[in-house]
Formats: sequence, structure tokens, C-alpha cells
Amino acid sequence: MTQSSDPSAPIDHEVGSAFAYWEEKYSAAEGIWSGNVNEALAVTLADQQPGSVLDLGAGEGGDAIWLAQRGWQATALDLSPTALARGEAQARRAGLDESITWIAADLQSWSTEQQFDLVSACFLHSRAELDRAGVLKKAVNWVAPGGLLLVVGHAEPPPWTAASGHRPMDCPSPREDLETLNLDENWVTLLAEVRDRQSFSPAGEPAVMRDGVLLVQRAG
Repeated sequence: MTQSSDPSAPIDHEVGSAFAYWEEKYSAAEGIWSGNVNEALAVTLADQQPGSVLDLGAGEGGDAIWLAQRGWQATALDLSPTALARGEAQARRAGLDESITWIAADLQSWSTEQQFDLVSACFLHSRAELDRAGVLKKAVNWVAPGGLLLVVGHAEPPPWTAASGHRPMDCPSPREDLETLNLDENWVTLLAEVRDRQSFSPAGEPAVMRDGVLLVQRAG
């Protein structure tokens, strides 16, 4: 079920330009992503034992659904109710109603006392203002003892954006994200690397994307 951070409260549509930007983007088309899992997440977690997972910036639910299909109990959090409604509908068709909780809320202000075996933050990049570093720092607190934090992002802007006229995208490296998190001795870095991925531009032309992958584990 899609819900706000307080299930009894209406969703705050005045969270700032980020809400307007993403709602407009999702409302402009029936689906803006493929619906598939992010490749870096699938490869990195392929052999991981399932548990509880918090998917930050879940969008239309591709990652949450993939994880739920593999036995994870997922909480999918995103700013856009439109995006989450699509994910929820897809999950229902797949028989995953009981495996995913959908929460519409601003990642910058949302919080929880719950901890998860995995917290995933994939491609938290936004043309609208987003305190990505602040969100990731909060995410550290939501990882249970022995749990994992996975951060996947653009290690460099997509090759077609240079000519787009858009504001330059902030693309920290995995090592820069690690420095931002400023983790103590209770954490172990399992991965901090950049991977090439074959993709396509919005015009359908082949392109190579560079994904930063950071995986850290809290001591048990």
C-alpha cells in the first residue's frame, strides 16, 4: 500500500521543487524507467541472503520488486506517489502485495527507528535540489548490525548530457561517497569501485555509462 511517512496524514505536496519536478516527470509518461532492476544492484547482491531492505529513491519499484521476488521484505521510499503507484500495481500483478511496503515521503525529512539488513540508495541524482549527502548520512543509522549499505550512482555524467543544456550533474566517486559517510571503525568497506555499463541515450544511440558502486557493512 502506498502511504505517506505518517499513514494518517496527507502527502505534503509543498516539499519544494523536487516534488514538482519528479511528479511532472513521472506524470508525463506511462513509465519513465524500464521496470528492470539496476544492473549494479543485481550483480552485487546476487548471492546475498534475503532479509529486510529499505530502498531509498525507489521510483517505479524495479529494485524493490526484484528483491521481493528473491525473498526480501522491502520498504520502498520515494518522493513521487505517481511512481510508487506504478510500482505497487506491478508488485500486485506479480503477487508481491505482502512483500513490499510503499511509502511516499521526502527522503530529506523522512526518518524511522527501524533498522534493516540492507539499505539501498541507487542513482540518487536529481535536477531539482536534493541533499544527497544528507540522505546518505541518515541512511547509515538505518542499517542493522551485520547489515549492508549499498550506494550506486553515476560516477560521471551520462555522455549525452554535455549538449543538453542542463545544470551539471553532481557525480561523486565511490571513494568520495565513503569520505562523506565518515564511517567509524564499526564499518567495513566491501566494495568501492567504478563499473562500465552498456546503455542507450534518450535518442536510442549506444552509450557506455560509468556506475560507482559502494558497499559497506556494519559490524554484527
